[in-house]
Amino acid sequence: MLAAKIVLAAHLAPFGDEAWYWQESRHPAIGYSDLPPLTAWLIAAGEALFGHGVLAMRAPFLALGALLPLLIVRIACDHFDEADAWRAGLLALGLPLLGMLGIFALPDVPLTFASALALLAVERAARTHRLRDWTLLGIALAFAWLAHYRAGMLLAAGLAFFALTPRGRALWRDPGLWLALAIMCLGIVPTVLFNAAHQWAALDFQLVQRNPWRFHADALVQPLEQALVCTPLFYAMLLWALWQTWKRREQAAPWDLFLCCAAVPILAYFVFGLFADDTRFRAHWPLPGYLPLLVVLPVLLRESKVAAWFRIATFALLALGSALVFAYLGMAAIPGGADALARMKAFPQQFVGWREAAAETRTLLDQPRFVNSILVADNFMLAAELDFVLDASRPVYTLDHPINAKHGRAPQLAIWQRDEAGLRARGAGRPILLLVEPGARRERERAEWLQTLCSRVADLAPVARLDAYDGRKRYRWYAGTVAAADNKESSPDCVAAKP
Repeated sequence: MLAAKIVLAAHLAPFGDEAWYWQESRHPAIGYSDLPPLTAWLIAAGEALFGHGVLAMRAPFLALGALLPLLIVRIACDHFDEADAWRAGLLALGLPLLGMLGIFALPDVPLTFASALALLAVERAARTHRLRDWTLLGIALAFAWLAHYRAGMLLAAGLAFFALTPRGRALWRDPGLWLALAIMCLGIVPTVLFNAAHQWAALDFQLVQRNPWRFHADALVQPLEQALVCTPLFYAMLLWALWQTWKRREQAAPWDLFLCCAAVPILAYFVFGLFADDTRFRAHWPLPGYLPLLVVLPVLLRESKVAAWFRIATFALLALGSALVFAYLGMAAIPGGADALARMKAFPQQFVGWREAAAETRTLLDQPRFVNSILVADNFMLAAELDFVLDASRPVYTLDHPINAKHGRAPQLAIWQRDEAGLRARGAGRPILLLVEPGARRERERAEWLQTLCSRVADLAPVARLDAYDGRKRYRWYAGTVAAADNKESSPDCVAAKP
């Protein structure tokens, strides 16, 4: 599986978010408007070691993803026999959400790794009271806070253990717990300093802008989403393991801790999802809650009367689910694969089109008329992809596209002065080459967005167009000049209004 992941990581084009994190890695900082800094730091480390490229960018994430199943084995070995421990590690490889971890340079990779490391450390610290175990817990939690704001759920799970279980309440008097919390705070400091210096932009996005904070009934389908991404029978088996862990909670170690670390993320994310962001992919949110269930599942199955046919069907479907995920990504990585997926109504929208658009952009930039032009993209993902392909050889600016704000990237673009304000401040009156991706907006919003380009770019004139994958990926290139802030041109005959 690791070999397959390396091949995929070397051939899959970075999708928009990945390219953005790479762009952040080229602007070293203690925080960013969408995330804490660890993802960007890991990407920078990968490229510092192996040079610029998709595999180098993803190398640290591949390493963390490869270590995760071994951490699951290590946790299980502390309580159960070695055979059951290795079975737990195999289950971690088989779960699609975990098996593919590391192929992409995403914050969930270090966050999930930190979750497993924290589970190992807190379980050992609760038994041994050794300072080295408490120190490891603090480091793991600091690592999690540097990765993502969802590290707060690890604190919630820990609080449940320390407040609701007899064994946990006794640990409040252990000085090692306070040492761990003190070390953890070191991981929060960069995020606090960044937010304090930028009007709390990142917290505002994570807690306010992206969440409606009102009940939406469509989120009740979350268990069905989890059943789909975990495979249905295995998801049922995980919930059964959660129930069995609840029944054994009176046996103390490790069942009381594993129950809290599993139940709190799974249940809290379900309730949270009923009121929070429902427009972005979130099936990976409960993943830390599945880790302790993977540890105990082999033991529970060995001691239970679960029918053999159900076990065989469950693991066969789990293997099939993982194989389908890898096959899908493999198809997206090879020439012609995306077209085949499109015929099956599974077009890999996020992974294709970038390379063709970048190649055409390179060709245009090599022409004498565009040698001195400023390169501009109409949204942050497209700009990040161009920047990645060009290896930051020239600045790429971004228009103030609605998705920039939707994904919390608009404040960061302003900090870098790569937004429209920065473009006007640095390039007033200069020629530009503008690349537009009409498909970045919904069908009913495209004409209106394209029409606004007339007031954003002066002297707009079409240069080239690309319709790839039977028109599923469309790009338009325009020449123009940087418009003044008060440019009001919006004629109905504007070329940008013609998709």
